[in-house]
Amino acid sequence: MKDLRDKVAAVTGAASGIGRALALELAEAGAALALCDVDRSGLGETAGLARERVEVTDEVVDVADRAAVHAWADRVAAHHGRVNLVFNNAGVAVDAFVEDMSYDDLDWLLGINLWGVIHGTKAFLPHLIASGDGHVVNVSSVFGLIGVPGQSAYNAAKFAVRGFTECLRQELEIAGHPVSATSVHPGGIQTNIIRNGRIREREGGPSRREFEERFDELARTRPEDAARAILDGVRRDERRVLVGWDARVIDWVQRLLPTGYQSGMVAFAKRRGGTL
Repeated sequence: MKDLRDKVAAVTGAASGIGRALALELAEAGAALALCDVDRSGLGETAGLARERVEVTDEVVDVADRAAVHAWADRVAAHHGRVNLVFNNAGVAVDAFVEDMSYDDLDWLLGINLWGVIHGTKAFLPHLIASGDGHVVNVSSVFGLIGVPGQSAYNAAKFAVRGFTECLRQELEIAGHPVSATSVHPGGIQTNIIRNGRIREREGGPSRREFEERFDELARTRPEDAARAILDGVRRDERRVLVGWDARVIDWVQRLLPTGYQSGMVAFAKRRGGTL
């Protein structure tokens, strides 16, 4: 898919961050948009900005709700006539050690970060195949490449998204469908994911405010730059897209020290109160 002009793209988590940046970059490239999020206000702002250039539909959809996602996908296809791309981008964060984390935290995160990706893929895939020129873009993370203390739920979801997408890509090639798939692994991106997340403070560990400040220090890549890298990856039909210099460093560390990196991670986390 070298040219995005006149394509129809569905984007989840479009109210802010990478989702909003993707929507605006797609609009700039001439793609019609179907946007969703649970944040009605932010979603409306994104849709309003994109409507200056292309046709846009937007709906409040919880990606953890299977029936809602499938119904949304059918409405998108009916309204726009086809769907060429789906960006399963919606995500949330939980910072907690396994012993402190509740099942509610796990259900909440996995419902959005993993099941949301699966729902979006399954719901849109028949429409992408029917379009004759389709692409599934699933947002994993660098935490889909390495394990990080305090991020077990996030790691579980993002490792799963990576495996799911890599398998999907191979199956599409075997079946000969006119659809491709890409797994995206952003490093630190300047978004509100931590401020909107759930953080379980530990005795002797950082406070929520300190944790947010640490994230801001590490998150160096702008959402706009992330969106451009992702769309460049789609145009090149890449199997995996690494976003940000930190993602490239982490990828190489994992390749060179596939298990050895963990000792360094433990030492680093201990100096920072148990988490990054």
